[in-house]
Amino acid sequence: MKIYTKTGDKGTTSLIGGKRVSKASLRLNCYGTSDELNSFIGLLRTKLEGETLQADVTLLKIQNKLFNLGAYLATEPQNSEETKNNNKKIRIEENDVLFLENEIDNLSAQSVEIHNFVLPAGSEQIALCHVCRTVCRRLERLMVELAENTDVEQAALKYVNRLSDFFFQLALFCTKCEKIVPNFWNL
Repeated sequence: MKIYTKTGDKGTTSLIGGKRVSKASLRLNCYGTSDELNSFIGLLRTKLEGETLQADVTLLKIQNKLFNLGAYLATEPQNSEETKNNNKKIRIEENDVLFLENEIDNLSAQSVEIHNFVLPAGSEQIALCHVCRTVCRRLERLMVELAENTDVEQAALKYVNRLSDFFFQLALFCTKCEKIVPNFWNL
């Protein structure tokens, strides 16, 4: 089987459901950014070691949820009943948001305490956590813009918001595990 189809050579692609859209569309930008975030998470996972390895299971769950989110975002809205039924399988739910909140709370209890803005630096692990956080924030901005034009489930927006908080807290956890003094913003 060939990996290339040539169907996108003129700058369009198909959503799940068959509708062709521009590769520059907001919907594609959303799920492309979700995919970018997922790739950076994969890179972050390769850098975990020692105490930070405990985050690997959570990051794997997040990667799977991001694939669900990408599929949800790649689905033509209000399509056939079959597509709507598939969306139920891939949707982000309140339980997913609660899972992230629990993980954030667990990391917070084990992390350095801060009282100032932290610069994204210190080690490769910490910097990658911040890269994930900032890509996640971009995804959130794109999804909010998409939600202004079409229906985007509230749980999906909340999940992405919490996910960026998770990466910030993971960076603080890595800071403690690596015994690194945080780099604070100096005014």
